[in-house]
Amino acid sequence: MLGIEERKSSPVSAMPDTSEHLTPQQVADLTTFLMSLQTPLAADGSNAPAVASNLTSSSSGFAVDEKQDRLRISLDGREIVDFVFRDDKILRPYFANARLADGRQVTRTHPPVKGVDALDHDTMHPGIWLGFGDISGHDFWRNRAAMEHVRFVSEPQIADGRLTFSNECHLKTGRGQAIGSLTNDFTLMRRPSGWLLVWDATFHADQGPLVFGDQGPLVFGDQEEMGLGARVATPFTEKNGGVIRSSSGKQTAKATWGQPAKWCDYSSSGPQCCGIMLMASEKNFRESWWHNRDYGVFVANPFGREAMKQGAKSSIEIAKGQALQLRFGALIHDGQQIDLAGEYKFFLESL
Repeated sequence: MLGIEERKSSPVSAMPDTSEHLTPQQVADLTTFLMSLQTPLAADGSNAPAVASNLTSSSSGFAVDEKQDRLRISLDGREIVDFVFRDDKILRPYFANARLADGRQVTRTHPPVKGVDALDHDTMHPGIWLGFGDISGHDFWRNRAAMEHVRFVSEPQIADGRLTFSNECHLKTGRGQAIGSLTNDFTLMRRPSGWLLVWDATFHADQGPLVFGDQGPLVFGDQEEMGLGARVATPFTEKNGGVIRSSSGKQTAKATWGQPAKWCDYSSSGPQCCGIMLMASEKNFRESWWHNRDYGVFVANPFGREAMKQGAKSSIEIAKGQALQLRFGALIHDGQQIDLAGEYKFFLESL
C-alpha cells in the first residue's frame, strides 16, 4: 500500500471556474446554499446528525436557546439571563443570573458560590422570582407547594425588538393537589441603560371540572414573603456599600422596609454602578409595600398589610371561576445618572 509522503495546500479551488458564467450575486447564493447542506459534527466528532435546537440567533437584539429546563436568553450575542421553568428544588419559575450585555452580574450568582456569596436562602432567592408564602394556606415561597410548569402558552417570539413568551403553571399543594392555575406573560425589551422585564401574572381560581374538579376560591394571605422579589449580586448589597432608593425618596433597607412605594432600586456605587429596579403597576389591586433587606433581597408585596405593619390583617380572595392579574417590572440597568422616575413611566406605558 502506498503512503502519502507529502501534503500541500493549493490556493486554486478544485471546483470548476464559474467566474465567466455566474454573476457575483449568483456565486454568493450558491455558496449560501452549499453551506446550508453541511451536517454539523456531533460531540464525538462524527458526522452524525446534531440534535435539533430551538435556537433563535442574532448578533444584535434578543436571542433564545431552549433547553430541557430553561430558556437561555441573550442580548447582542451575550447571555443575559436564564428563565428556569423546571427545577427539582425550586418549585416555581424564576430568572437566574441576570446580567448586563457587557457581562456584569446583577443578581446573585445562582447557585451561590461558597466563599464568594452568602449561601442563605439559595432555593428561595434564585435571582428574580414571583413567590407567595400563603395561597389558601399553602407555601409557594419556601417550596412546600409548587407552581408547576405545564406548557408554554406561547413560544418565544422576537418582534419589533421585543422578546415575548408565556407559560402556564398549575398551583399544587405539597400533596400534589391542584388548587388553581397561573399564566405568566413575559416581555423583555431593550432600554438605554440595559433591559426591562415585564412580568404579567394571572391567577385563576379554577379552570373547570376536567382540570381541577370542584375547587373553591384562592385566598392570598398576609405575609412578608408575597410578591415579586430579587436578590442582588453580592458586591452591591447594602452591607457591601450598595444603595436602596424608593419612589417616595427614602433610602436604606431600614427606611424603606414596610413602606409603600411604586418602585425601589437596589444599586451598587462607584464608576461601574449597576443595579435592579423593581416596579409595581398602578393597575394592581393596590399599592405594594416593600420587604427590603441589607443583605441583598427586596420584594414588592401588595398582600402583607399586617406583616408589613401597615394596618389590619388582610386576605385577598379570588372567587371560583374568577381571576386576579398582577403586573411587575424589573429593570436591569447600568449607570449612575439613570432617570428612575422616567423608567417607571416607561414601564407603565410600555404595554
